[in-house]
Amino acid sequence: MRVIVWGLGYVGTVVAACLAQAGHDVIGVELNPEKVKVFNSGRSPLKEPDLDELIQQGIAQGRLRAVTDGEQYVAEADASLICVGTPSMADGSPMLNYIKGVAQQIGSGLKHSQRYHVVVLRSTVFPGVTRDFLLPLLEQHSLRSAGEDFGLVVNPEFLRETEAVTDFHAPPYTVIGELDKRSGDAIAQLYSNIQAPLHRVALEEAELLKVVNNTFHALKIGFSNEIGRICDRLGIDSHVLMQLVCADTKLNISPAYLKPGFAFGGSCLPKDLRSLIFNARQLGVEIPILDSVLPSNTLQVEAARIKIHETGAKHVGILGLSFKAGTDDLRESPVISLIRQLWQDGLEISVYDPDVNLEVLLGSNLEYLQRQLPQIDRILRTDIDSVLNECQTLVITQKRPEFTNIQGLKSHVAVLDLVRLSNESAVTGLANYEGISWQKKQPAKKILPFAGSDRANNKDVAPVAR
Repeated sequence: MRVIVWGLGYVGTVVAACLAQAGHDVIGVELNPEKVKVFNSGRSPLKEPDLDELIQQGIAQGRLRAVTDGEQYVAEADASLICVGTPSMADGSPMLNYIKGVAQQIGSGLKHSQRYHVVVLRSTVFPGVTRDFLLPLLEQHSLRSAGEDFGLVVNPEFLRETEAVTDFHAPPYTVIGELDKRSGDAIAQLYSNIQAPLHRVALEEAELLKVVNNTFHALKIGFSNEIGRICDRLGIDSHVLMQLVCADTKLNISPAYLKPGFAFGGSCLPKDLRSLIFNARQLGVEIPILDSVLPSNTLQVEAARIKIHETGAKHVGILGLSFKAGTDDLRESPVISLIRQLWQDGLEISVYDPDVNLEVLLGSNLEYLQRQLPQIDRILRTDIDSVLNECQTLVITQKRPEFTNIQGLKSHVAVLDLVRLSNESAVTGLANYEGISWQKKQPAKKILPFAGSDRANNKDVAPVAR
């Protein structure tokens, strides 16, 4: 393919050299004439292992060169890869001036071409930049339509400094956020020689992925350092401890607990977290990340409450009362907190949980339930049909077969899925419900996938006195 790489900074230089090595014809565009001069002499404008050799090889084969103005080459190219910087302003907002300048040049180049061309954003941006900022600029300056006359893709990079060439050829995955299938097909072909899993997603999902990846890396480092400070005060070898933490690949270093959903609860997680925080304070160790976990968990309950109120329902059915399926352990179940808040707001509640039977519930478990929900005798149902018949909004809080095979749910009932049953292959009764997001039109029957929301921070629902 004929490719233009816009920006010969760290990412752009690596991408240009590696694509040329893969057999593509590549032109690098860089406004700094000194960088262009260095590049065309066969040297990398930045220090990175193996780059000098790759640039020299690409130039010798006639597949690689750099220019200061790329507009004139757009009409004959198949793709433009935007690799310019998006530095942060003082308030954390991104500077998009470089993307804007490149978009104007690409658009002007497309105006004089009938060739199908795919614009690929590799710069790191927040969701909405591609669709709401880059796309209008391209259409404005090209007088052509995205999705018809040219393609648009978000293709985040995962290059580590000093390992960039290796990472280009062996990434964890290739992610293509596509405006349409034709756009995605073209860029999938560009990376056809890369042996890595390929994921094709929406523009916004690809945009957010790189930001989330880097944030997760920062979170892991911050978490480990907080544990390290506690270990230091206790005289414990933090590396031995964290090696054991990482050795658990079933729960700790795994996809477990990394699926957005409802708040956590139960007898272990809240208790042990409080214990660690308390003892760290006793030791005089500040642990702001761990300190924020329980407040964040509370906000997740509030986010579900807000979503329920947005449906306008006066009677809410809730499937699942304990903190997870298969147990009647109700200690610190976030569902109980949600019910208590909804009840205080004046909503009628019906609850069904096949594991919770008031006639056999004993001891502290029963006392906890009666203390937290004194109205439990009134709202708990012994069969699921009673809940389905009474409710205007149905809230699913557990993954269990009974809840993935719901029959006879009325068409007007909104479903708030806190555990993403709608994505499970076992779902039958909910199969007719289409997920609602800001990208989709609302169907007659609606299921609301719950992945968390921060709207609880800026929106409240006034409670109704009982």
